[in-house]
Amino acid sequence: MTEALELGYVPRPQQVALHRAVEGHRWVVAVCHRRMGKTVAAVHHLLVAALESGKAQPRFAYIAPTYRMAKLIAWDYMKRSALSVRGCEARESDLIVNVPNGARVQLFGSDNPDTLRGQYFDGVVLDEYGMHPANLFGEVLRPALADRQGWALFLGTPNGRNQFSAVAETAKTTEGWAYLEFKASDTGLLAAEELAAAREVMTADEYAQEFEASFSAAVKGAIYAAEMDVCRAEGRITSVPVEPGLPVDTDWDLGMGDATAIIFSQSLRSGEVRIVDYYEASGEGFPHYAQVLQQRGYVYGTHWAPHDIAVRELGTGKSRLEVAASYGLRFEMTPRVTGGKTEVEDGIHAVRLLLPKCWFREATTKPLVDAIGHYRREYNTRLQEFSATPRHDWSSHACDALRGLAVRQRVPRRRRDAEATAAEWGSWGPGAGGGTFAWT
Repeated sequence: MTEALELGYVPRPQQVALHRAVEGHRWVVAVCHRRMGKTVAAVHHLLVAALESGKAQPRFAYIAPTYRMAKLIAWDYMKRSALSVRGCEARESDLIVNVPNGARVQLFGSDNPDTLRGQYFDGVVLDEYGMHPANLFGEVLRPALADRQGWALFLGTPNGRNQFSAVAETAKTTEGWAYLEFKASDTGLLAAEELAAAREVMTADEYAQEFEASFSAAVKGAIYAAEMDVCRAEGRITSVPVEPGLPVDTDWDLGMGDATAIIFSQSLRSGEVRIVDYYEASGEGFPHYAQVLQQRGYVYGTHWAPHDIAVRELGTGKSRLEVAASYGLRFEMTPRVTGGKTEVEDGIHAVRLLLPKCWFREATTKPLVDAIGHYRREYNTRLQEFSATPRHDWSSHACDALRGLAVRQRVPRRRRDAEATAAEWGSWGPGAGGGTFAWT
């Protein structure tokens, strides 16, 4: 940090460690307990980096899980410090700070990833990284940092096993990365009596996650936590092969202004379901998804979509079902199975019945597995209970597609040809020899 700059910011020792890590490494992961001051440190590091940059037209970004969160959590810190520097301009309308040397720091939300596409960055901070879309960094931000050799700081408090826990493991074991971990029991930033009081009103998992930087603690309100724990314990997230003689079905969640999610699966007569692939993107039309399916090279069975695919749009008079068909994508509509309190609740119940039968191809379904583990209900602090409906965030699209898969699995469908039986077992089946895989 440049001492000559008067930003009204005196960093704590932990924040100094964070600044030094980013100055010395291109990729930094910092796992922080609540109230450590990670966001304050991140905002000031971005501002100082912009002020000190000697590059042409430098660009830096602070990215929160939502645009609203970026404005509520970080903008006041950014604006206050920027306006203390002569010549800096803070534009509240679009959360931009312009620096006299031509640099810019802008706040974004990953709930609208299209605002990040096509840009370049010299440095980015991803705050609460576990709440971002799992594919955001790899598909959008890493390319944006390439030509300028920009850096990235991944920040957050753990919220289960997801992309944040994965990047933390990468940082621990990969040369050129830096990993920092700040536990409340080590930093001494929060008074002992305050931590004791927190323990009294929080579960052990909540406390371990929020104050002791634990990724193994269960996510509060996680809907499929128990089923995914069993899935991992039984080794059903593994190198699942794709049997060439067995059709691959797809289940879609169709986004309008947000993401579209596609699950690729093979269904066996025995009841097991091999989830062999997953794809998600936003801001794309059916020509893009038709190309994705063609590039995957699978022999497809049925493409399933929710009922709203048949709704006609006012502008064109055509339904998305008709538009998709013009690009060679012919859908069947996912059946509606009701009987629970709501259609969503019935779908969640169907997923819980399905997950014990699922095998996930680890190499191609990680974003889906992360989303399933993260999917959760909102907690109402006033009523002290979880809401009936799941929280809508980056994991929703994947889990909506999974609900479709689970629901249509419960509905009787045409039996495949008898010749498919051999293909279903392939080289893994009983008596195949040489393998340790066994179907239950």
